[in-house]
Formats: sequence, structure tokens, C-alpha cells
Amino acid sequence: MTFESRKLPGERISSLVDIIKKKGHAIGLEAHSGLSGLVTEKLDFDFIWESSLTDSASKGLPDASIVGNESRIHTIDEILNVTTKPMIVDGDTGGDEDNFRFLIKRLENQGVSAVIVEDKIFPKRNSFGGTVGAGMEDPNIFSKKLEVGMKTKTTKDFLIIARLESLIAGLGMNETMMRTEKYINAGVDGIMIHSKLKEPSEVLEFIPKFEALCKKLGRRPYLIAVPTTYNNISDDELIKSGVDIIIHANHLLRAAYKSMMDTATLISNSRRSYESDSNISSVKEIFSAVGYDKIIERDKEKSPNISALIACAGDHKIGNINRSLNNISGKPLIQHQVETFRRSGIENLTVTVNNHNEFDSILEKDINIIETDNNSLNQLLDSIMSGLKNIDGPVILTYGDILFNDKIISELVLGENDIVIAADSSYKYHKHDIDKKLELVAYKNPDNNFSKRKLKMTDTFEVKKLGKDLNLEESQSEFFGLAFFSKEGIINLKSCYEEIKDDTKYNLFIDLLNYMMKKEFKVFCNEFDGGWIELHTENDFKLAEKELEN
Repeated sequence: MTFESRKLPGERISSLVDIIKKKGHAIGLEAHSGLSGLVTEKLDFDFIWESSLTDSASKGLPDASIVGNESRIHTIDEILNVTTKPMIVDGDTGGDEDNFRFLIKRLENQGVSAVIVEDKIFPKRNSFGGTVGAGMEDPNIFSKKLEVGMKTKTTKDFLIIARLESLIAGLGMNETMMRTEKYINAGVDGIMIHSKLKEPSEVLEFIPKFEALCKKLGRRPYLIAVPTTYNNISDDELIKSGVDIIIHANHLLRAAYKSMMDTATLISNSRRSYESDSNISSVKEIFSAVGYDKIIERDKEKSPNISALIACAGDHKIGNINRSLNNISGKPLIQHQVETFRRSGIENLTVTVNNHNEFDSILEKDINIIETDNNSLNQLLDSIMSGLKNIDGPVILTYGDILFNDKIISELVLGENDIVIAADSSYKYHKHDIDKKLELVAYKNPDNNFSKRKLKMTDTFEVKKLGKDLNLEESQSEFFGLAFFSKEGIINLKSCYEEIKDDTKYNLFIDLLNYMMKKEFKVFCNEFDGGWIELHTENDFKLAEKELEN
């Protein structure tokens, strides 16, 4: 289960009582976090036990009333958010009467099914850490607090359970039975008998005395046992002896600590993590446990089978090295591009190159490399179209000489238009090289509001014309070599290319887009202000490296 399967508080509260009525008993396991809650949820347990010991320990703190109610409430909510099973909460001593009222209201509002409070004084000490008789609350004062709690709760099926600590404190069975009678008379919904012996003799001695007392008083609350130390007795044996609710109280936290120590020690000793792989879950298993795989599935539904094409064909080199293979921060430019696409969830990648051998050792085997003709006049256009030859679905294409961030990719694929190019609105503020003609963009309906302060990170405009010969002042932005085509957009792009591929005046990719607009296919642009770098010179690569360092 994940956060998508949360039950509403009202239906969750009554689910514990419903289980007991149906099965005659309920067995629960401790959880101290959302992830451990998912473990309990997945297996055949009836409810989740939220323990003060494991909650405190998971925060690196002792179980001594140091972790307050608000922090506990936060942990409880984390677990409830990702599970559907009922929850019983360890309420420690419950605090004073006002604190107890507050706790009950908060737990009911969250959908908790029961709270267990122990008859010790505040601040409590953990039962297995040295409870003594001096630490026990006066049974009359504790009974009064229980009465206040029973009057405070508004839901019949929300259970208030009194936890008997007298056996652990060494006060004996007579004291324990006296306290039990007072707590039953206070109206509690359940009695929890606690023992720290390594065998269940005290608990088994208590049960028939409890049954006889209930018969005498005319009412029998639920009986709860926590076989932590006396765990040689089975759940079935406890149920047969008369126990209604069994709590396995701290085992997931203890297992987690041991496993973490073992793994950390192994990594420390080995000076690498390889040896630990066989002892730990895979990342894929964790993704599946917390529901991340479902998010990926929905992402794929929103953007089905989007491919990416990186056009690297060309004779543009820096120091006899293809620009795409020049390093930025220790990695070739093309690897940065591949990683950006994959961060955006795009796995199906094609790269067009002049020389297959140059890229074989750089690119992973699952990337489709297409070698193109280096001699054609319209080399970039032809290389793009050869790369698109076997791509029928939606695609993002990019020139091979730009570095860009994944936010640009996300924006391009989010819209509903069939053809969207990425453009930079800041081009007018740059100093342009004399020999570098920009691929400028003119809009059909330009926005004359030149204010740079906008809530929207990007705007979309319909394109009127693209070209290197456009006037800087008459254009609104610069096309920087990223474009998205829907399935319909790809069909139209390929159809128009077939019509002009032998015409020598169509040499550039933007020439093909202009031809499409003449044929009344709509081309739109997402206007960005930054988020990319063009890499033509050695100095450009140095600037890019500084950007990545920052």
C-alpha cells in the first residue's frame, strides 16, 4: 500500500473492533515510520502498534518522555498516511488529565483505533530499563484519569486500554489484581498485562484471575498481552488462554538497527559498498514499496513513449575533437545531454553522428547511434531527418552543441501543441559575434509588455517566421536548438520534408519549419530566459564548466 490507499479516519477507527468481532482476536506488529508501516501493512497482521520506545529510538532518543506529543502525532500521521490497517498507540502515562484529553482528541481525529496508557508516574521510564515500585502511579489517581479519558472520547469504537506495570515493578499479583479491578470500574475498554520474565508464567497466572474478576464485576474488557521477553509462547497459545489482542512491540526497530550496523560495518571494512549488495534491498524494491513505480507509470501515461534525438552529425570540431565529445567537468557534452533526458524520464535515445566509432566507447549500448553522410550541403537537416526515420511517436530533438536543463524539457512536453520549439527571450541583451548569425524567431502576436517580472516561468507564442536573416529588432526571441513534436507533428514534419528534400534552398532545420508554416501547420515556441548554453568554442566550454561548478 502507499499514500494513495489511505483510509478516512472515521472508517479506520472502528476497524480494530470489527476485526476482533470477526476473528475473535487481533495480532499486531510495531511500526516506527512510514516505511516500517508499509512492512506491517504488507504482511498478515491485523493492526499496527505505534510504540513510544521505537518512536524515540528512531529519533536517536531514550524512551523517557523526552519525545513530546506533537512529535509523536507527526510519526503517527506518517504511518497512517501510507497504510490502511487500524493502529493502537502507546500513550505512555497519558500525562495529566488535560494532556490526556488532548491526546485522545488528536488520536480520534487522526483515525487511531486505540490508545494504551500505563500506570506509572511522569516522566516514565521504559519497562525493560528498570521500572520500580516507586515509579508507579497511585491507582486511585490513575483510575480518575481513565474516567476522564472515557468521558472525553466521542467514538464508541475508540478503545482506551489500561496497562498494568505492577508485575514488572515487583509489586506482586495481589497488587496487580487490585489495580485491575479499579481500572475496570473506571470503565476502560481493555486491560494490558505486562511482564518482563523470559517465560509466560506471570501472564498465564493472571489470565484466570482476570476472567474471575470480570465475572464478578459483570463486565469484561479486552485482554492485551505483549510477549516481548516471553516470546517462546505462540500467538495461538495466548489466544487459546484468553488473550484478545497480541502486540509484537519493537521488533522492526531492533531488526533495522542490527541490519544498519552490519551494513555500515561491512562498507567501512571493505572500503566500498559492493559487499553489502547481497544483504540489502535493491533501490527498485524500495521504489516499489513506497509507490514510486506507480508515479513513473502515470508519467508514462502522460507522455507515452517520448523519444529523444541528439543531432551530432557535422564537421564542427575543437582541437580535432567533435564538439559533442569535448569534456565539461570530466564528461563529454553528449553525456550531459543524455543524463538530462533521462532525468526527465526519457529513456529511448537516438544520436546521429558522422563517425560511429568515435561514439561507441562513450555512449551506452542501449542508445541508438545512426551514422549519416558527411558530404551533403544540408547536413544538419538531413541528419535530423535520418534520425527521425524510425521514430513515429512524440520526440524531443536537440542540436548536439548545446547544454540545457531538464526544466526546459518538462515545459516543452507539457503543452497540447503538436510542434513546439524552445526560444530564448534574452538574446537582445547579449553581445553577438560578427560571424555568428542567430536563428531568430518572429511571433504572430508578440507580447509588447517588456516587463521581465512575471509569475510564469515561460510563455507560449505562435511563430510567424524563423531565420538567420531576420532583423534583431523585429524578432522576439532566438531558437536555440530544442524542439518537441507530437505524433501528429512528426507525421507532418516527415511529409513536408519529403516535399522539399531535393530543393537546394532548404538547407536548415528552420527552413523546413518555415515551409511547414507556409503550408499552414502551426508552430509554437516556449519562450525561456536562460537555462541553456551554446557551445561553439573552447571558451564556451570553460564558461559551461564554471556554471556547473556553481
